[in-house]
Amino acid sequence: MSRYSGTNMATANDLSDYQQISLRAIRSLFESIEQSSEGTVIVDRDLRIVWMNERYARRFGLPSAESAIGQVCEHVIPGSLLREVVNTGQPILLDLLDTPKGPMVVMRLPIHDDAGQVIGAIGFALFDELRTLAPLVTRFLRIQEELASTRRSLQNARQAKYSFAHFVGSGPASQEVKRRARRAATMETSVLLLGETGTGKELLAHAIHAASPRANKPFVSVNAAAIPENLLEAEFFGTAPGAFTGADRKARPGKLQIAQGGTLFLDEIGDMPMSLQAKLLRVLQEREFEPLGSNEVLRCDVRLIAATSRDLDALVIEGAFRADLYYRLNVLPIAVPPLRERYEDLPALCEAILDSLLAEGHAPRELDEDALALLARYDWPGNVRELRNVLERASLLSDETVMGAVSIGSALGKTLPPKTTEPAPSDFNVGPFSGMRYEEAKRKFEQEFIGRTLASCSGKVDEAARCLGLGRSTLYKKMASLGLLS
Repeated sequence: MSRYSGTNMATANDLSDYQQISLRAIRSLFESIEQSSEGTVIVDRDLRIVWMNERYARRFGLPSAESAIGQVCEHVIPGSLLREVVNTGQPILLDLLDTPKGPMVVMRLPIHDDAGQVIGAIGFALFDELRTLAPLVTRFLRIQEELASTRRSLQNARQAKYSFAHFVGSGPASQEVKRRARRAATMETSVLLLGETGTGKELLAHAIHAASPRANKPFVSVNAAAIPENLLEAEFFGTAPGAFTGADRKARPGKLQIAQGGTLFLDEIGDMPMSLQAKLLRVLQEREFEPLGSNEVLRCDVRLIAATSRDLDALVIEGAFRADLYYRLNVLPIAVPPLRERYEDLPALCEAILDSLLAEGHAPRELDEDALALLARYDWPGNVRELRNVLERASLLSDETVMGAVSIGSALGKTLPPKTTEPAPSDFNVGPFSGMRYEEAKRKFEQEFIGRTLASCSGKVDEAARCLGLGRSTLYKKMASLGLLS
């Protein structure tokens, strides 16, 4: 018993002295701050000063601290926020107070009675020289600037780079594309851009996003053909921490998360694996997804724009593309015509490309009529992208300000296939069409012309389309309208 009695007595004494020790600590803290601070003031609940030290009184031009007693705080200390502390009961731990002799760093605390009611407030002027805090303030400002710079960089990297003005062309085909694309920009439905490589599908995707209500949100691109199949799912949906061997220990957001609230542009969707097509369909239907290796279901607010240079109708028939996903994407299709179907836009396209090359530091260049005529004789399988490549090559190889057919011919080289030649007038026999109206004769001619071309190509639609200078999908549509599909 005696073994523990000393310990118990000491504990009892400690507990009995708790209130006294607490009061001494509070008094000691107050005295330490008051002595080291540049000024101290205490007010009651009506904001009348009940105590002020002499240093603070002199700071505000008073003859003595005694003369401040009973005055309203704001009359002595203009700009004081002690009234806010009394009204809200919340402290203001660090703030700047402007005084006639310069700014001060101040701290304001509420005073409570035993029942917890606010009965006043106390203010301490901690520093009168801001250089004391200069290292901390400088570091804070530097961190803020770095954070703002990073945010600006990320925002610029995820914003649309093109508008409809960048899709050059005033011909009927180009105007129809821009009309449909502008309508698509006002809607939330998925958009499917169809067309050969180099026709400007990605440019249109940027333009649709830039003209949509989501323009201030991210624009994120994923090329299904450029990412290995085993990495595409992680790129698309993101990964949970340690989702697979070698994975990052931290969660990695996917493109769906990065594009949240904005637009996801899925290029070359015709090359997407079947397993991923099923998951994409769920995203479109349920507006939710699960990161790789996670059981957490995340909500998805993303507008999808898909593009492909492949014939999705044929892929669906072959079983290489899910029909249900195709129908979900094909709500608002936009067929982007190849360059060979809009030669009327060639002069404007060449001018715009040469202007962009000039902005990149190339010498000023123009094209004469012979050069434009030569450009119009080719099929341009690479479309506008290939046209830019040829004009840039010609600009680098030529010393002429106005480039002619010789400069363009040199840049074209001998590897590009010439445009399919049209039959000479002497090869055309009007006899079979005599007595017919124009539309009837035109239909009969197309039936015979396309039919003979298909026969010469052994029924191969791809080969016939190349011979006719038409896109595969365009030829299929013509065959259907002319009754040539079996």
